[in-house]
Amino acid sequence: MKVGIVGLPNVGKSTVFNSLTRAGAEAQNYPFTTIDPNLGVAAVPDERLVAVAGVIGSKGVVPATVDFVDIAGLVRGASVGEGLGNQFLGHIRECDAIAHVVRCFEDENVVHVHAGVDPRGDIETIDTELLLADLASVERRLERVGRAAKSGDSRLQAEAAELEQLRDHLSDGSPARVFPATETLAEAMSTLITAKPTLYVANVDEDSVVQGSRYSSQVEKHASSEGAEAVRICAKLEAEVAELPEDEAAEYLAMLGVETTGFEEFVRAAYRLLGLVTFFTAKEKEARAWTVREGSTVRQAAGRIHTDMERGFIGAEVGDWQDIVGAGSWARAKEEAKVRLEGRDYVVRDGDTVLVRFNV
Repeated sequence: MKVGIVGLPNVGKSTVFNSLTRAGAEAQNYPFTTIDPNLGVAAVPDERLVAVAGVIGSKGVVPATVDFVDIAGLVRGASVGEGLGNQFLGHIRECDAIAHVVRCFEDENVVHVHAGVDPRGDIETIDTELLLADLASVERRLERVGRAAKSGDSRLQAEAAELEQLRDHLSDGSPARVFPATETLAEAMSTLITAKPTLYVANVDEDSVVQGSRYSSQVEKHASSEGAEAVRICAKLEAEVAELPEDEAAEYLAMLGVETTGFEEFVRAAYRLLGLVTFFTAKEKEARAWTVREGSTVRQAAGRIHTDMERGFIGAEVGDWQDIVGAGSWARAKEEAKVRLEGRDYVVRDGDTVLVRFNV
């Protein structure tokens, strides 16, 4: 899963990126600090994996990961190259999902590119540039397909007609992700930025993490209107917590009345957004978390571990993580009939612990 972090300059993108990945990207108080995209990998915290590893006696734990791309701030005119916009838009196209960071805090020491905190206006600026970039892409494709459709090819004529509808949809200011998906437009939609699942990240001050603020409510309302996800993060707080040992971090958050870090909420929202589930494997050497698309079969899941496992798949022993932990061991869980043998068409559920049987 690769998530591109976007937003206006100085909204806290790089600070969010640093707190998520501890990658140490430069975060300064002036526009375009980030020129080339920063790349980082963040481990996904999962207490279920730790619990499974404990009862299995695994020596190591390997969590799932998320790749983050910190993309330079977009400005008005990015769709036509302002602020090196075309280059930055290209980086966004390579991501699976977009995390749109919106400034929801006041700080006279951090300049705002538009001279004031205005979440709704900031979202509109970014959305407009992404829509214009997509509109240009659709118009170019429509021109090519339209010319080719004059040959009388019914398939091309159907695509041209649907491209016209998509063009009008984008022109009205609606993102491609809320346009009815069809097989005819599958290829065209795969290249559009606004077709990507989007998570809105309200970057708030410390006092607004739990209850929110009038600024963050604007972000949440906008996300709801699109059927998108929204989370609140205090990037400054997250950056501080990321530097603390785990026990001190938990104590610090408890003192502030915060149950989980913003990163955990961020990851949960991203998983929901992309339709992902996590399954576990656990042996003496290590316990590991794996991510697959919701609806994946256990044979497909085996392929995530190793392609040989998918090719030579025989069957899989499967148990829910809670049942394994409750039994106290894999062997005891089998004795209690908490582990079952599943065939290749079994659909993996979130939290399944899996032991794959296969021929080499």
